[in-house]
Amino acid sequence: MITIAYIVFYILVFAIGAVIGSFLNVLIYRLPRNLDFVKGFSHCPECGHRLYPKDLVPIFSYLALRRKCRYCEAPISPRYMIVELIAGLLAALSWTAFFPPSAFLSHTLAPDASMTLFAANAVLYFAILACLVAIAYIDRDTMEIPDSLSIAIAVCGVIAIFIGPEIGLKSHLIGIVAAAGPLFLLALFIEGAFGFGDVKLMAAAGLFLGWQNCLVALFIGVVIGGVYGIILLATKKKGRKDHFAFGPSLCAGIGAAMFFGGDIINWYLIFF
Repeated sequence: MITIAYIVFYILVFAIGAVIGSFLNVLIYRLPRNLDFVKGFSHCPECGHRLYPKDLVPIFSYLALRRKCRYCEAPISPRYMIVELIAGLLAALSWTAFFPPSAFLSHTLAPDASMTLFAANAVLYFAILACLVAIAYIDRDTMEIPDSLSIAIAVCGVIAIFIGPEIGLKSHLIGIVAAAGPLFLLALFIEGAFGFGDVKLMAAAGLFLGWQNCLVALFIGVVIGGVYGIILLATKKKGRKDHFAFGPSLCAGIGAAMFFGGDIINWYLIFF
């Protein structure tokens, strides 16, 4: 019975995450264009026809419509479904981090105050991950990171000081400059090294992660970005003097540090 409840619960979490992923698609499209992402109806970017609820069911509408607009048959980018899938999986991952099967069983049988705290942290984690997904796609498209999304992550960082995993106020505050400081100097003195949007993103992430995990996030992000840059050069999609968006790599590093930062730090200390 508990096993079935566990599966049903996480299917529901995934579905909610996918719905939020649909909203992330709106942000990714509208924020760079300075369009209102709260008011107004969704529409086909090709023919401008208003999209109705039957056209907007996460994942399923894309598959049911066979990747084409219902009204003009223009191809629909697979990005829409991919973002919804990613958001659903990240929602499930966030909840699993705080409610693994054993914890789910114990709290279902004997609910207590800690369950509310765990749930709040799961929501907080997913909120940050959702912002990171939007940032990664927007930066890839426009080479810019909206300040509003970095501010949203910073707000989550402030909330984490009170309800998040205990890492100490000092670590939160030092985290603001631990990774953002070096990036700021590079952006200031080396043209094209990093954008100031990257600096703001890492400052916001550092407030949430604390200085140790923030450095882990930066290291992972630089490695991923470096490998990606090498691939672009090898495939001749970019030249040596061409710039590419580093935000997606930093977002991947931040996400990895959120879940595995402590383990990576412990492994590093044991190894050396």
